[in-house]
Amino acid sequence: MKRIAILLIITIIICTLLYTTSKTEEASSEEKIVVAASIMPQKEFIEAVGGDKVKVIVMVPPGADPHTYEPQPGQLRELSKAKIYFQIGSGIEFEKTWMERLKELNPNMKIVNCSKGIKLMKEDPHVWTSPRNAIIIVKNIYKSLTEEDPIHKDYYAKNMEKYISQLKKLDEQFNQTLTGKQNKKILVYHPAWTYLCRDYNIEQITIEKEGKEPSPQALAKIIQEAKKNNIKIIIVSPQSNKQSAQTIADEINAKIVIIDPLAENYIENMQKMLQTLKSI
Repeated sequence: MKRIAILLIITIIICTLLYTTSKTEEASSEEKIVVAASIMPQKEFIEAVGGDKVKVIVMVPPGADPHTYEPQPGQLRELSKAKIYFQIGSGIEFEKTWMERLKELNPNMKIVNCSKGIKLMKEDPHVWTSPRNAIIIVKNIYKSLTEEDPIHKDYYAKNMEKYISQLKKLDEQFNQTLTGKQNKKILVYHPAWTYLCRDYNIEQITIEKEGKEPSPQALAKIIQEAKKNNIKIIIVSPQSNKQSAQTIADEINAKIVIIDPLAENYIENMQKMLQTLKSI
């Protein structure tokens, strides 16, 4: 009996070791791919495709300004583990300033241009603010993830198709909302919506020009144009100085609507933009 008991204990120990080894190997095989991106909207795009297979590091955090933000030491340590950097690739100031230094920090990191296939406009780097461009960006992300992790290609494809169907629905909603509208001019503080305007045949009048506040003469001209076009909404980003926008709003009896082009919750945020455009 004593011998049987010893054999039983040995068997249990061996089985436990085998199970633990199996679980360790399983956990290792399911380890998330660490990827990095410049801005928050990309996080939704990447996670929509990558699901639980990816861990996303965003270099410009919520509320920060890509024109002036400098990465923190902790972010740079995390970046050294990234296998892919999803560069927005449209000329945002953060990437102009930091991209070469980030490459030097992690020379083995693959750099992916998310804007590949999009016709860029030099005056506006906010390429993601059109759902049509977002579809192209998501496809570029999918392609890179499947190259890095081909074993989960079907998983990524299913996720991509599901998310793109939401983007296509959003595109159709913008089409339906803006087709036939007589007034197709919007007043914005920062020129962040050029691609949206291009794709849906609307025009943005901007308060800020090349990062500078308007002069009194320019302000008067904007007020005159806004009155002429019966504009009653001014779209402002949270990062903007709202003083000029408020001056114009007071003059034309307009409402200020805050919409952040850098918001992480992309589809929800674009729905807010859609609802705003319904009232122009």
